[in-house]
Amino acid sequence: MPTQNDKENKHKARQKKLKEAVDARIEAAQDEKGIFIVITGNGKGKSTSGFGTIARATGHGQKCAVAQFIKGTWDNGEKNLLEKLGVEFHVMATGFTWETQDKASDTLAAQKVWTECKRMLQDPSIDVILLDEMTYMITYGYIELDEVLEALQNRPQMQSVIITGRAAHRSLTELADTVSEVRNVKHAFEAGVKARKGVDY
Repeated sequence: MPTQNDKENKHKARQKKLKEAVDARIEAAQDEKGIFIVITGNGKGKSTSGFGTIARATGHGQKCAVAQFIKGTWDNGEKNLLEKLGVEFHVMATGFTWETQDKASDTLAAQKVWTECKRMLQDPSIDVILLDEMTYMITYGYIELDEVLEALQNRPQMQSVIITGRAAHRSLTELADTVSEVRNVKHAFEAGVKARKGVDY
């Protein structure tokens, strides 16, 4: 029967092997460039993840910018905090398309924000850009997919970009360096729980 000492030695050997494997992967990852991240899926947390990255980068003294699509005129906790720290914001501010039911107006609003996005995607002084809920703009045809792909491919080499939203187009996920899919297991709203300020928005 193995002694406690045998178990500890076996554990140490496993951990040593794991560390060697991790160290080798770190050593092999030497390319330096901006990262393109897509956070998609039907679950809650896509925008939250994107804003977490913006907060992290801002905390490291990096210059960040945010474009928010499908957002209304209601109070915006992320904007309230991050603008004070110098993060540039552009908000579509038309609400959800099922509320406005006005495609022409929504398209104009989306294009106005997209014009700012194109400028930001050419600015090498901006380290990280969040295009929050951008996937819907492509799905609804408010912004051309090819235009988005071209802007992403021609952005400054060290600039990182995060795109969030459901049903990310395959061309986006293929171009991305990192893709995360947030899966919905359960959601309080489905049980009739009202959205909470500071948690849901």
